[in-house]
Amino acid sequence: MPPERTRPKAATIHDVAAAAGLSRGTVSRVINGEPYVSEEARAAVESAIRQVGYVPNTAARNLKTKRSRAVGLIVHEPHPLFLEDPNIGAILLGTNSVLSKADYQLVSLIIDSERDSDRVADYLGGGFVDGVIVISARAGDPIGRAVTAMGIPAAFVGHPPDLEGIAYVGIDNVHAAHAITERLLLTGRRRVGMIAAALDRDSGRDRLAGFRSALGERFDPELVVDSPLYSYRTGLEGMRELLKRAPDIDGVFAASDAIAAGALDALREAGRSVPADVGIVGFDDSAWALRCQPPLSTVRQPADLLGQMAAQRVLDQLDGKPSAPGGTMLDTEVIWRESA
Repeated sequence: MPPERTRPKAATIHDVAAAAGLSRGTVSRVINGEPYVSEEARAAVESAIRQVGYVPNTAARNLKTKRSRAVGLIVHEPHPLFLEDPNIGAILLGTNSVLSKADYQLVSLIIDSERDSDRVADYLGGGFVDGVIVISARAGDPIGRAVTAMGIPAAFVGHPPDLEGIAYVGIDNVHAAHAITERLLLTGRRRVGMIAAALDRDSGRDRLAGFRSALGERFDPELVVDSPLYSYRTGLEGMRELLKRAPDIDGVFAASDAIAAGALDALREAGRSVPADVGIVGFDDSAWALRCQPPLSTVRQPADLLGQMAAQRVLDQLDGKPSAPGGTMLDTEVIWRESA
């Protein structure tokens, strides 16, 4: 039989002190980032840590400080959409960039079912994270209610309609949807419909409101189809339905770029040319927009900055900085390309 492998003994703070030629207390102050340590002592400790291979016991430190040094990112989307939607990835990376600089760990928590909601709520109550950022919270969302009831430092990307007094970061979806629909109408389109989505969220509901306000008296509810998700399949099936309802449709506002991509393929299978027969616009200016042929006219929203700002709102709360509850609204921009 091969000899049993034994794990090498981990270096301790005493080993660091011996290698540095300093007291354990001085080493402890350096490791914990405390003041009143000379630069010479700090350099000696850091050199000794590298020499002996010391790894701080974060579990013990967290027990002492009652902090986990972790922030949860709760994404309330089905698993396939989590992988399909580039905005979620951009928000995640933006969030991580801010947390990393503050020495916090990002913990991703994906909710795909009611069971997930219960599990994540129990996890939050266990003190495993110091704060949370919530993406895609719906009206009546149990996680949103649990977060506010716990009083845990939190920020939402978007603004759940039934939660007041919360910190959130978002965009003016009404204004942005109005602006791009108005631009589409200026191309001379007369029969303009919308493939809407996520009407149980502020983003979906507000994009529909902006579309409706841009059309005014020309708005026809029969030219609006909707689905729960911002997905490619929503666009594919929604465009097929719009063509059944209005074969003469010549303009479409898709509530996201992924939806617009599906709509483009439905138009292609129906033998409709874009933009000659139908002009189509999307929303997000995500990777979908440039993958499409023709490239999408769309609304650019700063997904990475949304994540950064939400993370900073949580860190401010953890640091005890005064911050009045309420929203931070970021700018959007209409990006005009060949699809319309």
